[in-house]
Amino acid sequence: MAPSPTPPRGLRERKKAQTRRSIQEHALKLFLSQGYENTTVEQIAAAAGVSHMTFFRHFPTKESVVESDDYDPLIVRLIEERPPEEDPLTALQRALARGLAAIYDTDKDALLVRTRLVVRTPALRARAWENQYATEQLFSQALAARARGEVTLHTRVLAAASLAALTTALTHWVDGDGEDHLPTLVDEAFQVLRGRISAS
Repeated sequence: MAPSPTPPRGLRERKKAQTRRSIQEHALKLFLSQGYENTTVEQIAAAAGVSHMTFFRHFPTKESVVESDDYDPLIVRLIEERPPEEDPLTALQRALARGLAAIYDTDKDALLVRTRLVVRTPALRARAWENQYATEQLFSQALAARARGEVTLHTRVLAAASLAALTTALTHWVDGDGEDHLPTLVDEAFQVLRGRISAS
């Protein structure tokens, strides 16, 4: 009998991604049922059927289970792919809209739970600024790469303002328990940013 074929390239990475996703899903369920502060890493690992050490190979801290996602690299790629004739703010808005549409279709419930936890958990909320600063830098760099230039005050302000619009829309969405259509809220937030909606 011929030897077994070599597993397809990327199989190990897919298994790691599946394990990571399983840990995150079980963690969110536990956070919902018994509260973030009352849930331990050991409980999360047991629920996901992995060892304590396996948990830490995928997530360095309990907080990172909530904070970690693959959204930033996706949005960065979408920003860089926008047509060069678009102004930077439009490029940011459309990249975010496209990325959010994909996330909203597949991970709406998880996104709602994770955002609610960040908004309502002091330990996570305190870390949000640091994470937002890192995202702002990524967006600024993506804008600069798209224009084949350098990061400037202009690109940083646009990235920060766009991120603020997105974050405010997410917070508003959580406050309404996810009843509103998030992509529409984000679009409205950008309209406010552009001054197209008058104060009411």
